[in-house]
Amino acid sequence: MEKRIIELETKLSYQDHTIQELNDVVTRQQKQIDALELRMKRIQDHLKATASSQLARPEEDVPPPHY
Repeated sequence: MEKRIIELETKLSYQDHTIQELNDVVTRQQKQIDALELRMKRIQDHLKATASSQLARPEEDVPPPHY
């Protein structure tokens, strides 16, 4: 009976270690996702700002003279 308890405690210890490793990975990945989302937001804002300033309004969009 004592041998079985020791085996169970050993397995539990390994599981605790594995769970902690997985939690560390998930936490690190969430930080990376948050950073990437922030970068994407900044890129989108930048693109919106530059696109709106570079696009001509429809009334200003005149076809080239060769048409």
